[in-house]
Amino acid sequence: MELNPFAYDFHENPYPIYAWLREHAPLYRNDALGFYALSRYADVHAAIVDSETYSSAKGTVLEISPEMIDQFPIILFMDPPRHTRLRRLVSHAFTQRRIAALEPTIRALAAGYLDRIVEAGSCDFIRDFAALLPIEIISTMIGVPPGDRTMVRELTDAALHREPDRPEFPESSIAANMQLVQYFAELVADHRTHPQEDMTSLLIDAEVENDRGERERLDDFEIVAFCGLLSGAGNETVTKLLGNAVVLLARHPDARAQLARDPARIPDAVEEILRYWPPAQYTMRTLMREVTVHGQTIPRDARVLLLLGAAGRDARAHAEPDRFDIGRQIPTQIAFGYGLHHCLGASLARLESRVSLEELHRRIPAYDIDESRLERVHMSNVHGFARVPMRF
Repeated sequence: MELNPFAYDFHENPYPIYAWLREHAPLYRNDALGFYALSRYADVHAAIVDSETYSSAKGTVLEISPEMIDQFPIILFMDPPRHTRLRRLVSHAFTQRRIAALEPTIRALAAGYLDRIVEAGSCDFIRDFAALLPIEIISTMIGVPPGDRTMVRELTDAALHREPDRPEFPESSIAANMQLVQYFAELVADHRTHPQEDMTSLLIDAEVENDRGERERLDDFEIVAFCGLLSGAGNETVTKLLGNAVVLLARHPDARAQLARDPARIPDAVEEILRYWPPAQYTMRTLMREVTVHGQTIPRDARVLLLLGAAGRDARAHAEPDRFDIGRQIPTQIAFGYGLHHCLGASLARLESRVSLEELHRRIPAYDIDESRLERVHMSNVHGFARVPMRF
């Protein structure tokens, strides 16, 4: 059994491969692509919280190279102490109070998109809703003007696209990344001249302590990297989560009916969707020292995939893990990562998802998905749908 994160059939349904790995190769080695993989919940959780051993500094996806990391220094590819300082800098934009204050805006946006959908009688749920709402919210936070938001979303999608069985960035992805860098560089330059009440201006004005204990400002490239990361992560995760949600709920109409009758169950349903079909299927780490797992030694500097999607289906952690159960209680959710690199925007993603599903099921309590026309995205570690035709 082969684990190839770039194979299109793997994107369609990775779970049979995960089941085989958990039982037969809990420490898996892929010589061709040069990585190890952990698939059991306990192993993934232990690794993801041990940032001193399992480092993010050399990238969190297979196709990233050290040269790319040097060229694009995002917080995702950092370890303490710099990671701690930069995360502290931006985290106050994601406090519980600030996120909660966004709910009326999110609800108004969701209602507006859904009202147009209801009037039409059918839709592509991704194109007409799930791809629109999150980019509006995160773009407002960053300071991307309304007229540029569709372009930024489309470039982000193109930047994340991968060709079948190819472990390198395609030319289209490289070109889209370059356009995004250029766009955010111009945005930062404009904000230096015309400060605004948004996160980009906050980053321009902020000071962070360097390794010598001195206070310094972020340079333009560091701010551009922040904007690119926040834009991509704030868009892709929620878009894929919402698409996964409606497909799963259409396949489980009893669960969907429960949510329509009792919206208070939606937060638990979101957690189950994250466990059952997480948008982020894996994260990569590089070993800082030799470790032994399941009686085998992994050498220093080895790349290790922590299979979040496999860990969520481990029967050692969840009873009947292949059963979709919106009433399931999940003590520790790892779909957003955990520990040092827990997703900064997890609370925002949960809020957007909850409000979206509340407003959707208030207006459209019953719907069907045209399964024959579903289309998946093809990215490295992000799984979800590019097209979800919905009828109601």
